[in-house]
Amino acid sequence: MTTLLNDTLRAQLRANSLFAAENHRFDPPPVVKLFTPNAGATWLLSELDAEDIAFGLCDLGMGFPELGFVSLAELEAFRGHWGLPIERDLHFIADKPLSAYAREAHLAGRIVA
Repeated sequence: MTTLLNDTLRAQLRANSLFAAENHRFDPPPVVKLFTPNAGATWLLSELDAEDIAFGLCDLGMGFPELGFVSLAELEAFRGHWGLPIERDLHFIADKPLSAYAREAHLAGRIVA
């Protein structure tokens, strides 16, 4: 099975999740960007709980990006066209909070990152 997150990313996502539980106005930048190489789906994840459920901006490529939860195990197991797995954008560096990406995505009908 593919591992989308290294230990450093996983630790940052978990720390964000713990902080968000205590601070409801917490609006961190996404920690990681995941995408399908040939299906137009993108995820900007900012949190990960102890059961590997991530929170972030999810866009399945159908024009309706939304904030929500996704199972990391399901993302790691997913295979798209031609059997290609979801990949991590190794060059992604967030430059704004998740809410700003969400606003832009709703206007554009897709994640712009």
